[in-house]
Amino acid sequence: MADHMDIVRPDRRTFLQSAAALTAGIGLGAPGASQAAAKPLRGLYPIGQTPFTPDNKLDLDCLAAEVKFCNRGRVPGLIWPQIASGWSNLSEAERLSGAETLIATGKGGKTSIVIGVQTVGNDLAASVRYAKHAAKTGADAIVSLPPDKADDQAMLDYYKAIGAATDLPLIVQSQGNMSVDLIVRLADQIPTMKCVKDEAGDPLARISEIRARTKDRIAVFAGKGVRTMLDELNLGFAGFCPTPGLADLFQATADLWDAGHKREAFDMFGRIQGFSTIPGSGAYIMVARGVFKESTISRPTPGMGGHEPPPSPAQKAFIRQTMDQFLKPYMRA
Repeated sequence: MADHMDIVRPDRRTFLQSAAALTAGIGLGAPGASQAAAKPLRGLYPIGQTPFTPDNKLDLDCLAAEVKFCNRGRVPGLIWPQIASGWSNLSEAERLSGAETLIATGKGGKTSIVIGVQTVGNDLAASVRYAKHAAKTGADAIVSLPPDKADDQAMLDYYKAIGAATDLPLIVQSQGNMSVDLIVRLADQIPTMKCVKDEAGDPLARISEIRARTKDRIAVFAGKGVRTMLDELNLGFAGFCPTPGLADLFQATADLWDAGHKREAFDMFGRIQGFSTIPGSGAYIMVARGVFKESTISRPTPGMGGHEPPPSPAQKAFIRQTMDQFLKPYMRA
């Protein structure tokens, strides 16, 4: 039997050639904009992690390195700051400087930069400011969580205001009890809404109805760590939002699946899942891959469970060893 690496390498050429077909999907940018074909709203859009220096200052150099890493890995997009980014722990100055760094670093690359505009306390005026800043600075799209404790009409009014603030494509992130009916109303009434990152209820049970009722006018992205990616691929999710550490392997999984190489896609996703069982791997992978520094720290992230302690030296060594032995041959970045 041929070694598995001999099988995957020819397949990789095949699915990279087929990637051009993905640009037929829903694109970023205004209708007719040149970037729409080059930057489809499809594939991996990881939620950017937020690096800090040892004295707890936003590390703009590491944030820029995150964009470069995604470009090297041929990752279609990067979203920041959202829940996994610890957005609610960031000051306005940090959010603005972080967005400017990401967008400036991303110019000329193929990784779309999507900026989160939600605010603590449902401050609509501030969300509009963030949206306008993103547009002025050159972002490819914006995204927002829904306002906290709002009813359907309040959410509709909120997203209408955000969508009207700029011409940028709007990604709606659903949460809580946001119904399919509400998602459809948003899609019908907000011309700039191009995508929903669906994390309300059971997204696997909702996608078929969302796609049918919107006639696939909006892309449906998977969140919740993309732990059920094979199901999501099978059901027709357009995009996936894990954290960035293994985004190139997630994208390889999607490419293999779309190219019809489902066994190889299964194997690739299995590598991701196997690695994720190693304690500390999620916290250390960006350092192990040379994107963040050994001195990089993070702030506790509300909504993401307990703050994971940094791995011990022995854990770090095992993470690096496992990555080099089992994942490195498949890494793009």
